[in-house]
Amino acid sequence: MVDQARARRLAKRISSIVATAIEYEIKDPRLGFVTITDAKVTGDLRDATVYYTVLGETLDAEPDYAGAAAGLEKAKGVLRSKVGAGTGVKFTPTLAFVLDKVPEAAKDMEELLARARAADEEVAKVAANARHAGDADPYKVERDDTE
Repeated sequence: MVDQARARRLAKRISSIVATAIEYEIKDPRLGFVTITDAKVTGDLRDATVYYTVLGETLDAEPDYAGAAAGLEKAKGVLRSKVGAGTGVKFTPTLAFVLDKVPEAAKDMEELLARARAADEEVAKVAANARHAGDADPYKVERDDTE
């Protein structure tokens, strides 16, 4: 039987151990701008997927995704050893690193929202000078007071 709560706790612990090891113990310069965002563990606790993002050296610089992936692949054995020592589970899970697309998706969403705001402003400008077509009340009926 799968204990999802235990898998979540283990995933959180794995992401913490991997992030700490990358920051303080792994001396690969390709991993300098890598941030661990999340981890998922299978129900049998045998495989772990670690999600990461890569930042550029400056705001305008393009991140080195290939270098970060190569650095993580090279450090996978050391990181797995650290996870095994830090978690104390019977079987140390294998680690797979996956680039997290959430920051890029968030950037795309921000751009879409900015375009939607600009379109709303255009509509508001047009609506500010608009008038109703025809009479204000097209259903009014003329009364004849002679009756």
